[in-house]
Amino acid sequence: MAKVKQNVVMQGISGTLGKNLVFRHMKDGSTIISVKQDFSNRVFSKRQLTHQSRFQEAAAYARVAAKTNPIYAELAKGTMKTAYNIALSDWFNPPEIHQIKRQNGHILIEASDHVLVSKVLVTILDVEDKIVERGEAVFVKDMNWEYVSATEGKVKVEAWDLAGNVTRQES
Repeated sequence: MAKVKQNVVMQGISGTLGKNLVFRHMKDGSTIISVKQDFSNRVFSKRQLTHQSRFQEAAAYARVAAKTNPIYAELAKGTMKTAYNIALSDWFNPPEIHQIKRQNGHILIEASDHVLVSKVLVTILDVEDKIVERGEAVFVKDMNWEYVSATEGKVKVEAWDLAGNVTRQES
């Protein structure tokens, strides 16, 4: 693979030359030249086919989300990534719940996502695992969310991101 920068002859070139060379124009103005790969005899495993199917779903999401959610374009600014790349990555990476703790009638949740945690749902269950209370936590700052409840019981938390991924955790 060769990388060309500021060459008058190669400036803006992209596509295939003959049957062997591929030219790709990058966001930073450089051009990548590589040998065309041959996948004609490749047989995909079940896991690979499943991943390809998931990737198609992610690509469909990213095509729309990159245009409709300005946060993806904002995160792409100043990087080699596009809003589409960020949205695609968001589809594959669910949020994380780092901590759940109770404090004076408040349930404090620490949750993060590499793009944005869009909502946090809290469910309180009794000893028989029946729902006693359910509601959305309120974003406080940074990675912190808060839910006010005087009800005692087992706490289940769901953190959601823009792509619809959900992570669940009990405390």
